[in-house]
Amino acid sequence: MRRFSQRSHLVTLSEINITPLLDLAFVLLIIFIITTPLLEKGLSVNLPTATAQPDKQLKKEDIRTVEIDPKGVYSINKRAIKLDQLVAQLVQDFKYRPTLIIFIRADENSRTKDLTALIDACQRNGLTKYSLRTQPPERR
Repeated sequence: MRRFSQRSHLVTLSEINITPLLDLAFVLLIIFIITTPLLEKGLSVNLPTATAQPDKQLKKEDIRTVEIDPKGVYSINKRAIKLDQLVAQLVQDFKYRPTLIIFIRADENSRTKDLTALIDACQRNGLTKYSLRTQPPERR
């Protein structure tokens, strides 16, 4: 009786070793977990503080965030845009989503005329739901 394997020594393995593939998948997963929060950061804007109540829960797809830096540059989705193009895009979004709310993040050192121009242009085009974003007060 033969106690050895029935396989011949010349038979090739038809199995795939998936351990390196799993290692690669886990490394990519860790890279995505680490880099995703870094990609979601907007402009560096110093918001003024206020003591108002927090907003009610809103759907993320109902919100468009417009940022105004100290130099008066408008941006949406982290890209600079002119005021007329910005308002045109907001009006188009409002047509498809009537529950649209505009979050305005203006730097505390920005010019008031830039903020006023944005609000005026929005109101002229029927966009009346907006919120001026501020820093929450510090807890003591």
